[in-house]
Amino acid sequence: MILLMGIAGSGKGTQGKMLADQHGLHLISMGDVLRMYVTGEQREKMLAGGLLDDQEIIAIIDKVFTSLNDNNDILMDGFPRTIPQAEWLMEQVKAGRFDLSAALHLVASRDAVKERLLKRARIDDTEAAIEARFDEYERSTQPLVDWLKEQDVKVVNINAEQSVEAVNADLVKALEETNPIT
Repeated sequence: MILLMGIAGSGKGTQGKMLADQHGLHLISMGDVLRMYVTGEQREKMLAGGLLDDQEIIAIIDKVFTSLNDNNDILMDGFPRTIPQAEWLMEQVKAGRFDLSAALHLVASRDAVKERLLKRARIDDTEAAIEARFDEYERSTQPLVDWLKEQDVKVVNINAEQSVEAVNADLVKALEETNPIT
């Protein structure tokens, strides 16, 4: 399993699809999973830029993992987003359910990604929701990057403000260096 992390708009979706196609990986995008699984109050909370609680997320992702035949050829886009989610994932790794090869962290400034998000014109990409996602990222996900390093997970920062092709080349190089894909 490879984790693909980054602030909203950093290119995780685009890069995830490219990497999955290039390396024959199962791509699990939490954004897509959540848009498929949530309803009612959960959807309203997400549209406002909020996140579901950790246990709700873990329950959903556990169902997705259970449906896969091979739990190691996975590229995870957007999970884990918090330390409690990462603790659950690390418990699964320690139990032998997954091999966690690396975390690829797409790094981009708020200004750069805000411009991208407003251009894609999705219903949940209002300025207020974007700002809420940025704040949530800084509060929950950014500390997760440091936590993963403390757990001896190989974390590779990638400059996500480059062209799509340059970011992809850097990601492929990082994968080759960490050797998670045979």
